[in-house]
Amino acid sequence: MNRSILRLAIPNIISNITVPLLGLVDLALMGHLGSEVYIGAISLGGVIFNFIYWGFSFLRMSTSGFTAQAYGENHLKEAITILARGLAITFFISLFILFLQSPIAWASFKIIGGSEEVEALAEEYFRLRVWGAPAALSIFVFSGWFLGMQNSRFPMIIAISVNIINIVLSVFFVFVLKMKSDGVALGTAISQYAGFLIAIYLFFRKYRNLISGISKKRILNFEILSKFFKMNADIFIRTFCIILVFTFFTSKSASINDTVLAVNSLLIQLLLFFSFFIDGFAFAGEALVGKFVGAKELNNLKKVIKLLFYWGTGLAILFTIIYIPGTNLILRLLTSEQNIIQSAQPFLIWVVLIPFATFGSFIWDGVYIGATASRAMRDTLIASTILIFAPIYYFLNPIWENHALWLAMLLFMFSRGAIQTLLFKRAILKPLIVNN
Repeated sequence: MNRSILRLAIPNIISNITVPLLGLVDLALMGHLGSEVYIGAISLGGVIFNFIYWGFSFLRMSTSGFTAQAYGENHLKEAITILARGLAITFFISLFILFLQSPIAWASFKIIGGSEEVEALAEEYFRLRVWGAPAALSIFVFSGWFLGMQNSRFPMIIAISVNIINIVLSVFFVFVLKMKSDGVALGTAISQYAGFLIAIYLFFRKYRNLISGISKKRILNFEILSKFFKMNADIFIRTFCIILVFTFFTSKSASINDTVLAVNSLLIQLLLFFSFFIDGFAFAGEALVGKFVGAKELNNLKKVIKLLFYWGTGLAILFTIIYIPGTNLILRLLTSEQNIIQSAQPFLIWVVLIPFATFGSFIWDGVYIGATASRAMRDTLIASTILIFAPIYYFLNPIWENHALWLAMLLFMFSRGAIQTLLFKRAILKPLIVNN
């Protein structure tokens, strides 16, 4: 079983590593332009795409969970129909985003705020990068489908290709063409279309024979569509809560001052960096849990979940050991601005606490997605947002300010894992036992 976990997890970790690496390169490019406003610009602009991409990440999650279960049942016609259905829905969502890009930008900056100079640069960043949305969302669907088919190598190829192309283009636009945050945005948009073309090529290379199983009747099956949209609605609400928390975090950072915004933008990358490692095992959980739920193999399901948490604990220990002595070195690699590095010192303790506070929530998300237990995921996030994050921040903010923001964030992440642990038997085991 460990071999199966690693076969799926390692390619995902390799591909996921390129994602925070890209964010770190973007921040490093902006961090060496001589002003903190450029870091703030891509941070605020990136928040909008957190809304867009995190908001529609249900396209990847539901595709992965449903496909893995179809694979476990050996129902390949349903598996290919899931891909076609996901891409069709993505097409209409993309048109919606592009058509409404102006009001999206206006509303986002009204909510987020920031200094006038940062906001102007962030809007320019958004206007360029938004044209990559159709390709980015389509990659979500392809990646989720490949993973559900127990193929983590293709998503790895796509992710690595996209991010290498993105880094090369961003460096070229910023250092050669002397562009600034707009160069980073343009590099991102172009690389996303390159990734979309690579996904299509990989699909036809291995799964061309499944195309004959697609039928309009199956795509429009009311019962399946109803289940599909119900799960997507639950995941959307769940993801919206995460977006709300992270957006609130950035917005409140900006409301303090541009220096705190820059500090928190850099430090939050270390949470994201850890998340992309632990998500390798969460993605393995999606594929294997979905497969065992589809095949109704209860013992294997319990075994894989236990092993996933062993791996998660090991990663948490490793990253804690790295973060204790290494955070200052990472900061110096990201920026040459001494005032930002100095201002970050009081908040480094929160970075050390990140791994153990967060790993459980990531592992459980993979388990719940694979089991398509979307309602429990939704309820968990609502409870963690309303009962944990909001009260802690508003109660402690008058005393701790930015420390209160970090404490609320880490307890929000920890409570997600704790609540999902409590709901596991009712949400996942009980339905599987009943169906057996």
